[in-house]
Amino acid sequence: MTQPASTRAAGNATGSVTGHTDTFARDHLPPLALWPELRFDLPELDYPARLNCAAELLDHAAGERVALRGEHATWTYDQLRAQVDRIAHVLRGPLALETGNRVLLRGTNTPLMAACVLAVIKAGCIAVPTMPLLRARELGAIAGKAKVDAVLCAQSLRAELDAVDLTPEARARTVYFGGAGHDSLSPESLEALMAAQPAQFAAADTALDDICLISFTSGTTGIPKGTMHFHRDVLAICDCFPRSVLGSRADDVFIGTPPLAFTFGLGGLLLFPLRVGACAVLLEKATPEALLAAIAAHRATVCFTAPTFYRQMAALVGGCNPASRRSVSAGGASAPGFRYDLSTLRRSVSAGEALPTATRDAWRSATGLEMIDGIGATELLHIFISAADANVRPGATGKPVPGYQACVLDHDGRPVGPGVIGRLAVKGPTGCRYLDDPRQADYVLDGWNLTGDAYETDADGYFYYRSRTDDMIISAGYNIAGPEVEDALLRHPAVAECGVVGRADEQRGQIVEAHVVLKADVVPSAELVAQLQDFVKSQIAPYKYPRAVRFLASLPRTETGKLQRFKLRAPSGEGGQ
Repeated sequence: MTQPASTRAAGNATGSVTGHTDTFARDHLPPLALWPELRFDLPELDYPARLNCAAELLDHAAGERVALRGEHATWTYDQLRAQVDRIAHVLRGPLALETGNRVLLRGTNTPLMAACVLAVIKAGCIAVPTMPLLRARELGAIAGKAKVDAVLCAQSLRAELDAVDLTPEARARTVYFGGAGHDSLSPESLEALMAAQPAQFAAADTALDDICLISFTSGTTGIPKGTMHFHRDVLAICDCFPRSVLGSRADDVFIGTPPLAFTFGLGGLLLFPLRVGACAVLLEKATPEALLAAIAAHRATVCFTAPTFYRQMAALVGGCNPASRRSVSAGGASAPGFRYDLSTLRRSVSAGEALPTATRDAWRSATGLEMIDGIGATELLHIFISAADANVRPGATGKPVPGYQACVLDHDGRPVGPGVIGRLAVKGPTGCRYLDDPRQADYVLDGWNLTGDAYETDADGYFYYRSRTDDMIISAGYNIAGPEVEDALLRHPAVAECGVVGRADEQRGQIVEAHVVLKADVVPSAELVAQLQDFVKSQIAPYKYPRAVRFLASLPRTETGKLQRFKLRAPSGEGGQ
């Protein structure tokens, strides 16, 4: 069948019949009038009316190719499919779940956690992944909002879950996996239940617009929201950015740090590689040193992580250039002066927060690789503006990924031209649908998704990030974008990390306030404050310099690496002005 190129609600347009017997999630979609316009302009976005995305990702000819590598297990596609099918049987058999039930998932990046996500979807249920570092209070809010019916949780993370006030039904359907010793032998463990199930499961008959995933925002604004995604959406993100910008291949080895519960990680470390029959390396815990070592050990070709990691890794790599990167591996070992062999790495994708130009330059200098920057959103599932290779323009995020459209709107919702900062607006095959949340009305305007980012464009259609729309600092009539000040500060040799916010000021309305983490062995002082202020004045327009500087031991970040600016605005820290 052919989908209409543009529609507000594909379910109505296609006349699809839900495959869910539990329609809680479908019943709590936003009113159709508040949906964004959904566009299916590319032929690869024409999906059949009956669609189970997990089956589509798993049921292909990859067979004996390696699908997932973890610390304790390596699975081929055939083995992954068998594990997924056994878990699906557990969900629909011993746990007696019905299609449309919500399953909360809690685990680090392991093959078994990945299999759980896929199994929930293949069984016709709805996956509700949660970040490993969430506490009981946060987990309880998510479980309550999504009205979860069951939980699959790693043994290593059960302490916080045990403190959650789950419903009796969900508590009775809570199953743990990945334990050691006695825990792994327990007859109630997921592994034991799986062992009793067959290795073939017929995928649930779901509609392309049945909900399969509820992803909760990582909370940079302080209050998480549940975003609901269809089976069609999962395939759409695989058929846009990876195909048009990343250039995914079957011989790729994907690696990175974002949790599978974060849509950046779910796409980059599971969905994208599966779509092309490639391999994904899943790291349970990763430091910059560990990620570099894993890239070398697994001969990884594609890396997904946040700007903070790239900046830290650049300092550890040792300078090289494209020719020397590849010549290093020819002999199978790193040349003198090179701590890590990154010769197989061909793509490095940055997202999750704004990429400072200084970080891009440092990574290119260290590795010879031009970073692929991208902006995505939990609401749209993955990256929708990006650029690679010769299409990269310094300072720009890129252009809309094929399949998406974007523009910049003023305060009244009217498009503005090049050089004018305004609100980023996006539409494409995915879009915002909050779970029973009045903030839906704030995110969608006249069919556009308003991502909460301030952008401007140039005459060639490139998009330049300026700040979050609520992070724009207005001081004495000047509009000052915090990330621009951060980029200047990061160029100072004493600065390891920084975050810039606006602080209320009686005379100027707001002043620029910088929260700075210094490099090891650098001592904070009033003299250093003055040095940093003068340095910023020498880098960008003097009126943008931070009139207040606070030194911190670390910056508040979400588990996905995003800077939590709302916490910086609270009175805290120490430093000088």
